[in-house]
Amino acid sequence: MFTGIVQGKGSVLSISEGESVWTFVIALPDVEGLARGASVAINGVCLTATEIDGSSVAFDVIQETLQRTNLSNLSVEDTINVERSLKMGDELGGHLLSGHIMGLGEIKHKAAVGEGVDMTVEAPSSMMKYIHEKGYIGLNGASLTIGNVEANRFNIHLIPETLRLTTFETVAIGDAINIEIDAMTQTVVATVERMMKQEKAGGPS
Repeated sequence: MFTGIVQGKGSVLSISEGESVWTFVIALPDVEGLARGASVAINGVCLTATEIDGSSVAFDVIQETLQRTNLSNLSVEDTINVERSLKMGDELGGHLLSGHIMGLGEIKHKAAVGEGVDMTVEAPSSMMKYIHEKGYIGLNGASLTIGNVEANRFNIHLIPETLRLTTFETVAIGDAINIEIDAMTQTVVATVERMMKQEKAGGPS
């Protein structure tokens, strides 16, 4: 599990494209206590560390993950968001995330507003039932509060500290962005939909 509080930025050192698995070697900002088999969120995607050499860590990524996320768009020297998995006793500063990406959004607008940045993201229409003003969402692994919502787009307001710790300062209009909706929000929406369906049908089935 993860909190959506990005701990720092990593850098892609190499990418080996196999037939069914790609191997990414990434320089992580913190490898203290990291062991083979540990989970690390890379741009919000839960990956398993397979090899560790100093601060360089290898991760294997299957085709389904490449198709569902923006990891397939990465190139050597690209910067990515990094979060180590949650440990017992850690502070939960964001909201619980699993690292399982639901789909991709696209950045449609980005503008500096004072010391911060406003960003508009377009999401797949199937996700919009989970996206509500003042709710929260995982974008490239960062737990963020949702601003205005209109049609299949929503706004995000980024403070200077978020810009410092993440890659959002350098993302551009047109970039794909990983979206995760937390399990609690999905459960609440599914429960409400089921209750409404039962009510229309005249009671519990």
